[in-house]
Amino acid sequence: MNKLSVVIIAKNAETVIADSIESVRGFASEVIVIDDGSTDHTVEIARLLEAKIYEHREKSFAEKRNFGLKKAKYKWIFYIDADERTTPDLVESIKKQVLGTNKIEFAAFAVKRKNFYLGKHEWPQIETHTRVFDRKFLKKWQGDLHETPVVDGAIGLLDGLLVHYTHQSLEAMIEKTVEWSEVEAKLRFKSGHPRMSSWRFLRVMMTAFYDSYFRQAGYKAGTAGLIESIYQSYSMFITYARLWEMQEKKFSK
Repeated sequence: MNKLSVVIIAKNAETVIADSIESVRGFASEVIVIDDGSTDHTVEIARLLEAKIYEHREKSFAEKRNFGLKKAKYKWIFYIDADERTTPDLVESIKKQVLGTNKIEFAAFAVKRKNFYLGKHEWPQIETHTRVFDRKFLKKWQGDLHETPVVDGAIGLLDGLLVHYTHQSLEAMIEKTVEWSEVEAKLRFKSGHPRMSSWRFLRVMMTAFYDSYFRQAGYKAGTAGLIESIYQSYSMFITYARLWEMQEKKFSK
């Protein structure tokens, strides 16, 4: 029977890390927590639940996941975040398709993810992310912010859902924007993004709101959907305002 390592990325996740670990305990041969310098009780809780703890302070999520790849020791690796949970159907699918005795024709598997915002407000759209890998076919993760895996082989799809409890409070949402908007702005600045102007701000903010509220059907989530969509517009504003500030410093010299 195949064995599987679970790699969990965490930072200041004391309110969610236990549920994340418990959701994979039934099939994981080892649970690894890659901690990004938590200042709360994340590490203590993970250690009490017998997870292996490794500290790795790095802005890039790709580097965190690559570090987890180095630390994992089993053939199969399943990546989740501290605010994600497996569902019973997903667990059964992993046991059958990944850990079973049948020949596996895939180098990796994608999972379907359901998002919940501001508590348990369900987001209508279901995402798909590649998260389960045969380690010999996972070459690396790449991308500073929106990381993607480089896989040498075919990718299957598991049954069931991975549940994601994101943006659990307005405070957490704003903190995330402050932290990651700088990274996004720097990436755009280094790529030579056209100089910001008033109409560019309006365009990116309106596009973000439209994508979240209408294309992703955020309106079906009620008030929480409206708040999340406005937040996405605000997040774009902060990112591009930072970009504008960088450009102003460059062109004023």
